[in-house]
Amino acid sequence: MSFNSLGLSDSLLKAISKKGYTTPSPIQQKAIPPILEGKDVLASAQTGTGKTAGFTLPILQLLSQGQQLRQRPIRALILTPTRELAAQILANIKEYSAFLDLNSTVIFGGVNQNPQVTQLRQGVDILVATPGRLIDLQNQGLISLAKVEILVLDEADRMLDMGFVRDIERIIKVLPTKRQNLMFSATFSTDIKKLAMGILHHPVHVEATPENTTVDAITQIVYPVAKEKKTELIIKLITEGNWKQILVFTRTKQGANKLTESMISAGIKAAAIHGNKGQGARTKALAGFKDGSLTALVATDIAARGLDIPLLPHVVNFELPNIPEDYVHRIGRTGRAGANGEAISLFSPDETVFLRDIEKLVGLKLPKENIKGFEPDPNASKEPIKQGQGRQQRDSTPRKPKTETTNRTSNNSFGPRRPSQNNDRRSNR
Repeated sequence: MSFNSLGLSDSLLKAISKKGYTTPSPIQQKAIPPILEGKDVLASAQTGTGKTAGFTLPILQLLSQGQQLRQRPIRALILTPTRELAAQILANIKEYSAFLDLNSTVIFGGVNQNPQVTQLRQGVDILVATPGRLIDLQNQGLISLAKVEILVLDEADRMLDMGFVRDIERIIKVLPTKRQNLMFSATFSTDIKKLAMGILHHPVHVEATPENTTVDAITQIVYPVAKEKKTELIIKLITEGNWKQILVFTRTKQGANKLTESMISAGIKAAAIHGNKGQGARTKALAGFKDGSLTALVATDIAARGLDIPLLPHVVNFELPNIPEDYVHRIGRTGRAGANGEAISLFSPDETVFLRDIEKLVGLKLPKENIKGFEPDPNASKEPIKQGQGRQQRDSTPRKPKTETTNRTSNNSFGPRRPSQNNDRRSNR
């Protein structure tokens, strides 16, 4: 099947060709036709399978065929959980709409709102947003969602994990009742399906791969290692393997900082990316990682959503995630677009429960390989670590909310926001 057979316009086909794409991915083949027909869609696809194009391409087609209003009200709203994912989606929209008369922009927290407001006042057809900043601007009367025709919830599972469900409900209340709804994610829990039932109307359910499976192009391996030797082992792997680009996952922001400092001390060019980092630092770190000036990018799960690094060869789980679905998202950063990749997990005895849950979820017995000198004590405790047992504890530290974002009042239907207790959630707003 080619993109030509999906019913896309010549302008979109020209943009796709310019990107070098010739054959649509399975999720694109299955999602684009029903979206073009105006149907609600519930789509399950692994990260890296082209799901962003699966909804942006048909949205661009539908909006370009619709009536163009002189004031350019927001006609499509795409909600995402993190800044990085929001920015990546906008970049894709800009590329695909290169030959169309459509305007798009992105809004998220952590940066000055004034440039975003200026863009909105100039007229925007497609808005990509994180829920917190969207509600803040709505409460100030700086944004209207009265003309939205299409709503997209991307990475809906992560938004639920981060506690955005109340924000989503508030946003939906001010949207037109008659609209098209699309929900895309790599995994769908029972709670997500429940949320979908309240938003989607007779949706078409499309699935590119069996739920929670891992990409075949990814080689997965587990290195059992004494917990206190993990840092030494990852430095050994990077230096002796002469790795040039490695994305490393930790469970906590503090752990990411500590590991990054150790890598730098060992002569490895590294940077951390997490919710406590300012947007400027996060953007600089990601840019350095993409252009090769950084060898290692150390990230928490929440900050890693939306990281699109072409041909990323290595992903390392320095610590296994305590939420098994996060393993699928983590290793999906490699093996993208048909390329091969390697996912390595450093496994200590206190993570035994985590590994068991991951293997159960993906339906695989992950191969283990011992490295001499790093083997864990066979008598070491297999009791799960206490730190990070819940997602709210795992990557967050309660802090007093900022006055300008939480105490602002408004007469509109959103109402005042409740203070957030999730540090990484607030920083990604």
